[in-house]
Amino acid sequence: MIQKADRLTHVKEYYFSKKLREIAELIAEGKPIINIAIGSPDLQPPLSVVAALKSTLQLDNAHKYQSYQGIPEFRLGIANFYKTNYNVELNPSNEILPLMGSKEGIMHISMAFLNKGDKVLIPNPGYPTYASVTKLVEAEPVYYNLSEQNNWLPNFSEIEKEDLSKVKIMWVNYPHMPTGAAASKLAFEQLIAFAKKHNILVVNDNPYSFILNDNPQSILEVEGAKEVAIELNSLSKTFNMAGWRVGMVLGDAEIIKTILQVKSNMDSGMFLGIQKGAVEALKLSANWFEKQNSIYKKRRAIVWQIFDALGCTYDKNIVGLFVWAKLPKGEKAEEFTDTLLYKKDVFITPGTVFGTNGEGYIRASLCVDLVVLKEVLTRLTTNK
Repeated sequence: MIQKADRLTHVKEYYFSKKLREIAELIAEGKPIINIAIGSPDLQPPLSVVAALKSTLQLDNAHKYQSYQGIPEFRLGIANFYKTNYNVELNPSNEILPLMGSKEGIMHISMAFLNKGDKVLIPNPGYPTYASVTKLVEAEPVYYNLSEQNNWLPNFSEIEKEDLSKVKIMWVNYPHMPTGAAASKLAFEQLIAFAKKHNILVVNDNPYSFILNDNPQSILEVEGAKEVAIELNSLSKTFNMAGWRVGMVLGDAEIIKTILQVKSNMDSGMFLGIQKGAVEALKLSANWFEKQNSIYKKRRAIVWQIFDALGCTYDKNIVGLFVWAKLPKGEKAEEFTDTLLYKKDVFITPGTVFGTNGEGYIRASLCVDLVVLKEVLTRLTTNK
């Protein structure tokens, strides 16, 4: 067998990839597993989005290669969306780069700016892909602690105790996944000041700002943010378009140009129908978000009952597509969730997936129908 690349030595298979394979085997054995762990929206995209995709299929250029930078109509739609919803001015010609999902942007950004041996500040707990991509490009992760006591926000005095001389990128993610913490404008201002002080590129990964959140924010709202910050965003959660793979990176024109140097060598443009659908999604009014959130509020209320039944505690002020809960004292996250899986046929996410600071916590998704969530509650409150 051909030997695998050295860069994979310190990169593990994604937790959900491995665990979902195990769950598929259990289901094949007849186990009635209910999955409330994964953040893949189960609701439908807007009808206007699907209609736009369908209407594109008959166009002469629909099946040809598309621009690496996306069609102008799409970039203008993103610019208008950011102006309307975040009060952020963006030049659609050079400050916006559409992506095939924001996850690919993590790789593109890392490849564009990181050399072997460079350091990257990564939140603990945080999205595991930040660390795995950092390792894949042979840079060094430097984990910074987030804690419930500090509202899951960076502690800059603690971070500055580290040698930051080789740090080039800092990943942040607000509203935060997995905890649901939201950053205030003051917190974003502190991030920008920190980045300028240490000459670090801050990347805010921002796919959850319209889910159960009355105050959507962008780090780019902060004065001078474009000097040191860029933002990733996505249509996956906001418009139930996860499988469409539509995202974007936004910021200073020179930074975007640098990322494009990588992206243009990685794909051949996004399918036209998907771009046309995305344009329609970005036109939707606040009424769309209100309807989605009315569904998520009902689901969240049942998830709170599920966590009550498990003896967990949680913050009712968090936002986003998940509920993050603290386990009863002394419980270990993976042992706890495996017990639920094997004894109650319920799969829930252990907090340790997101880092060592996730020990003692679990996370449930709101991408599950009310009927299914009520069945989970029944299983947890019934002896069998």
